[in-house]
Amino acid sequence: MPYLSITIEHAGKINKKIIPALKRLGIFTVRDLLFHIPSRYEDFSNMKPISEVAAEERVTIEGEITSLKSFRTRAKGMHITTAAITDESGTIEALWFNQPFLARALHVGLRVRLSGKPVLGKKGIVLQNPAHEKISAYATEAEQKGIHTSGLVPIYPETAGITSRWLRWLIKSYISARKELRDPLPEKIAQQYILPHLHDAIAAIHFPETKEEAERAKRRFAFEELLLIQLRALRERSRLKQYQAPAILLDVSLIQEFVKQLPFILTDAQKRSLWEILKDIEKPKPMNRLLEGDVGSGKTIIAAAASLIAAHAGRRVLFMAPTEILARQHFETVKKFLLPFHISIGLLTGSEKKIIHVPDIIIGTHALIQKHLQFENLGLVIVDEQHRFGVEQRMALQKKRGSTSTIIPHFLSMSATPIPRTLALTIYGDLDLSIIDELPKSRRQIMTKIVSSTRRTEAYSFIRKEIQNGRQVFIICPKIETKPDERRETSFSRAFLNQEVKAVKEEYERLKKEIFPDLKLAVLHGKMKPKEKNEIMQEFKNRTCDILVSTSVIEVGVDVPNATIMLIEGAERFGLAQLHQFRGRVGRGEHQSYCFLFCTEDGVAANRLRAIVEAKNGFELAEKDLAIRGPGDLFGGRQSGIPDLALANITNAELVRAVRMAAREIVSESPDLKKFPALAEALRKFEQAIHLE
Repeated sequence: MPYLSITIEHAGKINKKIIPALKRLGIFTVRDLLFHIPSRYEDFSNMKPISEVAAEERVTIEGEITSLKSFRTRAKGMHITTAAITDESGTIEALWFNQPFLARALHVGLRVRLSGKPVLGKKGIVLQNPAHEKISAYATEAEQKGIHTSGLVPIYPETAGITSRWLRWLIKSYISARKELRDPLPEKIAQQYILPHLHDAIAAIHFPETKEEAERAKRRFAFEELLLIQLRALRERSRLKQYQAPAILLDVSLIQEFVKQLPFILTDAQKRSLWEILKDIEKPKPMNRLLEGDVGSGKTIIAAAASLIAAHAGRRVLFMAPTEILARQHFETVKKFLLPFHISIGLLTGSEKKIIHVPDIIIGTHALIQKHLQFENLGLVIVDEQHRFGVEQRMALQKKRGSTSTIIPHFLSMSATPIPRTLALTIYGDLDLSIIDELPKSRRQIMTKIVSSTRRTEAYSFIRKEIQNGRQVFIICPKIETKPDERRETSFSRAFLNQEVKAVKEEYERLKKEIFPDLKLAVLHGKMKPKEKNEIMQEFKNRTCDILVSTSVIEVGVDVPNATIMLIEGAERFGLAQLHQFRGRVGRGEHQSYCFLFCTEDGVAANRLRAIVEAKNGFELAEKDLAIRGPGDLFGGRQSGIPDLALANITNAELVRAVRMAAREIVSESPDLKKFPALAEALRKFEQAIHLE
């Protein structure tokens, strides 16, 4: 077995106590360890004699321990370890808090190197909690340099039970194993774009000599990750070209009749997007299109129009939504607008699993892709909030067992998360893009306010007046903070969900007893069954309660025209994109609507929230989001499936442009990548590990 494939339990040198922590970081093998990339570097290159050390200046010193003490304070029982470090120029005190093991690890007469930021104390300059490293009299020149206190020191993503110091030591112990790795980048591409070899890049990203060397290594890994994303997109496009799709001819008079009976006028962006979709499905090649639009921009109407044309041409349509609530809502909307055209429409969800007579248009959840279902004449698949739906899924939906047919349905994906065009083209390079970048003229701007703790009472009074006027209110409870690495654990996820449910129930009780005792309140959370959630949402829609208190699981796309206030507790804990989604739950009726962002923090958090107050639409907000926090917030970080370095560099226009050129060059030379077996293998593993939805 190659050394890189050895699991951390059998690798040796790894203390069994830290194995659970390593696994929480996604480190299961020696290879995973080498690819655990630093998030940043501490610069400990400023080596000085002790006599020249100044307060507040990050510095590295080297000397001999001339005294060492360890004791516990009387007041708080804190462990204190102090050491006097002496070199030829003078002596300085080092001070460590709550690290009693240092008294056993260090001793008088030991030569050490310390790095940190000195502070000015009562007795002079003191090094507080410095990084330390022993220097053996018998160490080689390379060992003398060390890995914790010299030059650029890597700081890694950490978790409880393991520190960057541990990770540095482990990675240094196994760094030579990188020579087993095959570089997936073709040599010609690496030379053309001045990218270091994989072996050199791994050494440089963990233990760089200079900042420039670290940046070159990071650029190389970002290039590779972005290249795999682009190759995946090009390959999906190439695969689609091998298939046929039913040519669904455009019936202009039918579309005119449909548009004429709408109770509103389509925007120019809606008309443009609909035209792009209808022209696509006329072709005998499969459409693969993403319809991107702001909250409330009217994407469902476009989907309904495309469904009408397909159904009228004798082709069946599947319309899949992520939740039962949203599926039911789409069902009601589409049924209302297509009723005059005598098109049969059915609903299929987890709680309603039987369809006796297969209708022209079937709307539902993932229950639609059950193995036993068969759909003849399938012409169009529409999926809400899932942008990847490959050839395999489409072929599976055809359900032609034993058939060699190469006909697959057209595909339309819809997204209510506005993404800047350049970003969308990078992530969803295999999809054609239609953008609805304007709201219906009848939609009023939602008035958005940041509410400080001192103005809570005033906001509650305003809410009461709105309810007295017949309106309704959403209240979202704050997101419970978690560490990214802890989200992997099922037991933790369960505890996290329980914690959120407890928080929303407590807020519901507080509001019911202390703030709105005379009003009708309901509660919604993630542990409820779909049927129960649907019943509560239906009751709220039917105005049987005034206020709905919910966790952050409130369904995307829920349409309650009578709700005019969205109140979000702890708004600073949410990403701007998610806040924008919440805000989009109101403003769907004729009345003026409001969004109140209850903020418990000042400063940076409140400044970030001002972006959502000032942004006129979701696309403008997405641009601000990129500027403030980068693409991680827009896509949800690790949950997006996009590798970290690719995500961090996705707005680097120069790099993305270079990657696109390289991807096209590679595919042009070898469409099936047979000439580049290492790259083909890397892409195979990438597709197994990564989801880009």
